[in-house]
Parts: sequence; C-alpha cells; structure tokens
Amino acid sequence: MKEIVILPWEEREDIKIYIPDYINTLAKEVIKNYNFQVYNMEAVATKSEQGGAIWKLSTNKGPKSLKLLHRRPTRSLFSLGAQRYLVDVKGARVPAIVKTKNGQDFIEAGGKLWFVAEWIEPLAPISKDLEGTKQLCYTLGQFHAQTRGYVPPNGAEIASRLYKWPKKYEKMMNKMDWFRNLAKAYREMPASSIILNVIDQYEDEVRTSLSKLNQSKYLDLIKKGNEEWGLAHQDYGWSNAQMGPNGMWIIDLDGVAYDLPIRDLRKLITGKMAELNKWDVTWVREMIKAYHKANPISPELYEVLLIDLSLPNEFYRFMKDMVLEPELFLNQTTAELVNSLIMTEQSKWPVLKAIQNDWR
Repeated sequence: MKEIVILPWEEREDIKIYIPDYINTLAKEVIKNYNFQVYNMEAVATKSEQGGAIWKLSTNKGPKSLKLLHRRPTRSLFSLGAQRYLVDVKGARVPAIVKTKNGQDFIEAGGKLWFVAEWIEPLAPISKDLEGTKQLCYTLGQFHAQTRGYVPPNGAEIASRLYKWPKKYEKMMNKMDWFRNLAKAYREMPASSIILNVIDQYEDEVRTSLSKLNQSKYLDLIKKGNEEWGLAHQDYGWSNAQMGPNGMWIIDLDGVAYDLPIRDLRKLITGKMAELNKWDVTWVREMIKAYHKANPISPELYEVLLIDLSLPNEFYRFMKDMVLEPELFLNQTTAELVNSLIMTEQSKWPVLKAIQNDWR
C-alpha cells in the first residue's frame, strides 16, 4: 500500500462523485484493518483537487465514515489527535474515531492518513433564521471552550495560526495590488472598471486594519499560547454543525488549528451578512452575544474581533479566484456579484460604529 502515492484527480462530468479506481481499491485494503464487516460502501464527498475523499460505510456495527485526509500526514495527525481529545477528554459531540484491529487511530496508505469514525445519524441542519444562527454561534463557543488544553500527539505538525494575523493582513494588502494590476491588464472586461473603482479604498482599509491590529492587545493576547486559546475549526457553518442525538454535533475537524477563536466567529458573521446582502446590527449583536454566553469574549478580544470585521473580507474571499483565469473571471456575472458585495460592504460601517462600545 505504501508504494502507491495518491495524487489529485480531475472530476468527471458523467459521474456525480468520481474517485479513481486505484483509490477505491486502496480504500478496500484500508478497511481490512478494522474489526467490522462492510455491507455497502458509498462515496459521499471528495476534494479531488487536493486528493481527499469520504465514504459512508454500512457495517455490522452500524454506519461509519471512512475518510482519506488530503493534508500532509503530520498535519492530519494533529487534527486526529484533536478529535480524539474532544471525545475522550471533553465528551464533546464530535464523531468518535474507530480504532483499527491494532488499536491505532489511523492507517497510512498512499502517502496519506485514513481513518474511520462513527457516522452520526440522524443529522439535520438548523434553520438559517436568527434563532438558528444564534444556536450555531452558541455551539461554536462551546466547541472553542472545549478545545482548550489540547496537546497534539508526538510526531504531529503543530498547526497554529495564532501568531500569523499580521502576516495574513499583509497578504491581503499585497493581493489587493495583484487585483488592481490584473483589472488594469484586462481593462476591457466587464468587471474590471468596478474593481478599479474600489480597490484603492479597500487596500487603504486593510492598511488601517493592520495598523489597528498592531496597536491593539493582540500581541498580549497571543502570549497566552496555543494550548490556552485552543482550536478554531476554520470551516465552521451550517453544514459542519448540525442537530443530532442529544444536541448539536460538529463534524469535519480536518482543518482545526490553534488560533484566536473569534476568527471562526468573524467568518460566520461576515458570511451571514453576505447572505443577507446587508449588515444588520441586530443580527451581529445577537450572534456575538450567543457566542459570548458559551465562551466569554474579553474587551481586548472584542477589539480584535472588530478589527477583523473591518477588513473587506467577503470581497477578498471572492476575488482570490481572479488570479487563476482573469480573462474568464472578469465577466458580466462577476461584475454584478462585485457590485452586490460593494453595497453590502458599505452597509457594514454604521453597524460596526453602533457596536464598537458594546463590550466596554
């Protein structure tokens, strides 16, 4: 098994969820290391461009999931250790890892780590109204509180974004210049003029946010260290936090990393405001309050949250794909989407002003 190297693959239009035959064959070999009998094996998701996949297994010991983790084995070992810690030490509602016949949490094959976990069912997404969103935020706060104290297993890569916030802001600022240059190079495209109208402003906003971050208590906060802050999910939302047996369950922990926890909350807020097509002060306040009930936010951390919210986050997230194929990206559809993002971004500032003193 170790002689095979799993590589990214291209999707096929004629197959809804396509996984190359050699990976399916390898998956069946991996399953032989477990003490259960498989009746059916169904591919349910892939990350083909990165070389990852998930199968649902029907077994004589109930439903299971088999995951081929796309990250480096040492990085995957970090997330698997976190999943084990959350279940065994904290009693968190995350899927329990099923051990192999030899008592291991994973199998290494094809240059990747594979593992089996319990398949939690039934799971159902919560509503996307304000009450459902508040519940999502409260559950996120619980998760962050439970991850404190996690120490990765020997040999695991230390995945931490705790100390990288300034570099992330600097990267965003540099990318704004990339976007500007590409829009100028493809000036005749429908979206280019719209982007050029706002890019200077957004670059200045990032520069201002970076300056505020450096003047904030950020450097004091991160001195507490990785274990004190715990883990951020990095991909938290309605699909990865769902209602199941005895409450809300959080799944897909593959990308967890040490971080200031409000990074997850910021993503949740900006994503929801983009979905609403405007910033709403009631929604933002209630989301933060719901999170705070489960994992209290200090005034110093709240200041960093406001700084992170001040970035043109959704515009940047959308525009990152521009660098791949600008001649295809800068079309009329993109022009309309960018216009919508700009209008949403404009509605943000009165909301941030209204909530700036809420935690003082």
